[in-house]
Amino acid sequence: MIDVVVLFFIFGLTAGLLRADLKLPAALYESLSLVLLITIGLKGGEGLAQQSLGPLLPQLAAVMLLGVALTLVAYYVLHYAGRMGRADAASTAAHYGSVSVATYAVGSNWLTTRGIAFEPQLAIFLTVMEIPAIIIGIVIARGIGRETRWKMLAHESFLGKGVTLLIGGMAIGWAAGPLGLEPIKNLFYDLFKGALALFLLEMGLIVARQTAELRKRGLFIVIFGICMPLISALLGLACGMALDLSVGGTTLLATLAASASYIAVPAAMRLAIPEANPGLSLAAVLGVTFPFNILLGIPLYYWLTTKFLG
Repeated sequence: MIDVVVLFFIFGLTAGLLRADLKLPAALYESLSLVLLITIGLKGGEGLAQQSLGPLLPQLAAVMLLGVALTLVAYYVLHYAGRMGRADAASTAAHYGSVSVATYAVGSNWLTTRGIAFEPQLAIFLTVMEIPAIIIGIVIARGIGRETRWKMLAHESFLGKGVTLLIGGMAIGWAAGPLGLEPIKNLFYDLFKGALALFLLEMGLIVARQTAELRKRGLFIVIFGICMPLISALLGLACGMALDLSVGGTTLLATLAASASYIAVPAAMRLAIPEANPGLSLAAVLGVTFPFNILLGIPLYYWLTTKFLG
């Protein structure tokens, strides 16, 4: 049975392809993003308040290395197999080395709906995996030189809206603990699925607008947009097994690895690699990878995890 939030995505995608007069107000879309990010942060912080932070440090190092590996693999495929220019390949690879908050939200909701538990630190993994891909993508395209605007890039990487809301939410959840969060759970926890459904409705409309760009770019982008998440998911699964995560945690890490950023990384790439074509990256990420993960990928990654972990 298809999850109801995925049905909202399909509805938005269908409406967009049919050119229906449907669009969420920009202010509502921004508000939904804020609610989703803070709620994910609160849930992660609440879980962390109930466990020791010491064992978390090696795990954070491992997932950051995973982000580096994903970026390098994506660049190799794009530049050498796809014969894409250095700037475009580096920029697109950074998108695929980073992660998608929306895909994480759908993945966590998919597991929660089925009663499958996962570790609370996955919300922290979501945050730290944004940063290595941005840095590696810049280094590949530019190298390290005087002209690199590190201050501006650091601000985009560490103080962008998504990262700030996630870290802030986790800090509040950790400081307040389960009892302190009780008064606001009705607003954030109980309404999470409804906010996610409306957010995915708008995402379906956005994905529909990428089809024209996909037609221009040809078959390679479609193949890459499907195959790269599969490769990334296997690397994420291996990382989850090495970290001894649960079935739910490993599935969600594989989902994170398979996802691709469409918020933080595009903003950073516009600053660092202005000659790269953003339409190319977003066509692959939003036109192919995001819908693939939402519709087929998450159940597939769970199935693979159960085959490996039992």
